[in-house]
Order: sequence, then structure tokens, then C-alpha cells
Amino acid sequence: MKIVVTDCDHDSLAEERAVADAAGAELVVAPSGSADDVVATAAGADALVVQYARIDAALLDALPTVRAVGRYGVGVDTVDIAACTARGVAVCNVPDYGTESVSDHAIALALTAARRIAWMDRGVRDGTGGLAPVRPLHQVGGRVFGVVGLGLIGAATARKAAGLGYRVVAADARHEPGSTVGGIEVLALDDLLTRAHVVSLHLPLTDSTHHLIGAGELARMRPDAVVVNTSRGGVLDTTALVDALRSGRLHGAGLDVFEEEPLPPGHPLTTLDSAVLTPHLAWYSEESYGELKRRTVQNVVDVCAGRRPANVLNPEALNAAGGGSR
Repeated sequence: MKIVVTDCDHDSLAEERAVADAAGAELVVAPSGSADDVVATAAGADALVVQYARIDAALLDALPTVRAVGRYGVGVDTVDIAACTARGVAVCNVPDYGTESVSDHAIALALTAARRIAWMDRGVRDGTGGLAPVRPLHQVGGRVFGVVGLGLIGAATARKAAGLGYRVVAADARHEPGSTVGGIEVLALDDLLTRAHVVSLHLPLTDSTHHLIGAGELARMRPDAVVVNTSRGGVLDTTALVDALRSGRLHGAGLDVFEEEPLPPGHPLTTLDSAVLTPHLAWYSEESYGELKRRTVQNVVDVCAGRRPANVLNPEALNAAGGGSR
């Protein structure tokens, strides 16, 4: 069994190699995630493990022996799932590896933005600290925390926000407004936006969620609210957010993901004291990091061995994937 890592910026592949070795598989790393390098390295490969590289129909057609694609992480927006399914290639992810880490980070961003901690820190360091620049500030008690997307991470964030004393509400297209999920009141998105002091986004990036929060939605939010995004940058319209923060129409934002990554130096977001920015690392903890690496490789090993993996996005491809070369 040959497994090719198309691209990876991790400091070590020891965890992946341990899983591959236990399965008697060869693990090879492509010199870059370019299509040419991946095709050259993955000739005869049974599976691909991908971080950022694009997996599309043309690449799959050049690699007819590939039976499984494993993505490091939750999102698979760089993988053409339809093309994989049509060719009998199973697509796997690890949807729950970072549940605790990402929800921890969402809470941290919410509090940091709401209490303007980073702004205060800069003021202390440059000698301009004081109350006037950061007012108004509020306590958690009596505030409303809105979770948009009640998947695993959204639900964990809701639980932690409630533990801090927030009143938690949610919006989720899978649940009817007026219903209750796990003790959380479900609202229509517009109602959540007008009521919440924190709007925390926990959604995959799809055609229907792209710019779900745009200028109109931001205008409906409370002026003392903060928006938090630890999901995908494209869910939130960056230009509209910059305008809302720059005008003072919105109290703050806590962002771990961006429409352009890495965020370029001098980007308008970097000039705003009310924006708290982290470099797409909400997923990271020592615990989640090791789990992600092991499970990503184990998923593709299981597919190639004819076993059902723990996580597969197109199970209809499994029969073909277990049957050898296409």
C-alpha cells in the first residue's frame, strides 16, 4: 500500500509514519502540492493525504490507482467530492478532532474582543492605556451568545458559553426556529443577529453559506456586539466587516479564519484595534494535533484495506474504493 502526502506544513510526520508502518504501508511526501509534483510522486499510489492541495478531476484521472483521499481537518472545500465519487474514490476527513480546541478558541476570541483585551494590551505596551479608548465594556451575565451552526463545534461552544453565564441561542438550517436543541433555543438567523451580543460562526463553506454574514446582516447586529469566526473565512464578508468595524457600527470581531490566507501584511483588518486576529490555529492543541495526524492516515489505510473508515463523506464510493485500481 502506497500513501502519498500531497502537501503538509507540519513539523513532523512521525505520527503518520507510525500508522502507516503498522499497516505495512509506504508513506511518501510530495515535494510540493502542485499538480505536477503530486502526479509525479503519487504514480501507483493507493491513497492521498492532503492539507491544502487541490484534488480535482484532472489530477484523479492522472492517478487511476488512487482509491482514497484523506483531508487533514474538517473542511474539504479543496477536494472535488463529486469527481472523487464518480471515480470510486472515497473522501475522508476528521470532523471531530478539534471540537474542544476550536470551541475553546471561539470562547477566547469572544471574550478578548468583547472585553477588548488585545486593545488594552497594546495600550499598556505603548503607554496609551486607559479606559476611554475601550469603552463600553460589559460583564457576561445578562448577555446573549448566538451560535450559528449547531454541529459538534458549535454545540461545544454553546455549552462553554452557557457555563460562563451567557444566555445561549442558536440558528441552524437543520432545526426549525422555535424548537429547542440540547436546551438551546433555536431562532431564525435574522432574530439571532438582532438579539445576540456575540455571534459565533460554526459553518462549513458552501455555496449557500458563502458570505452568509454580509453587509445587511452586520447592519442588523447590535452596535455592542462582536462577531467571531473560527469556521471558514468565506462565511463572513471581509469588506463589509471592515466597514462595520471602521465606522464603529460593530463593537468588535474575533477572527481565526480569513477569505485570503495567510492574511497579507497591511490588510485593512490589521489596522483595526477592535479586531482580534489569530492565524487559523484554533484547531491546534497538542492533543488535537496528534489525533488529527493519526486519524487522517488511519482513514485511508482502512479504505485501502477494505474496511469502512471512521469518517467518510461519500460512502457510496467505498465498494469501488475497496476493489483495487480504477
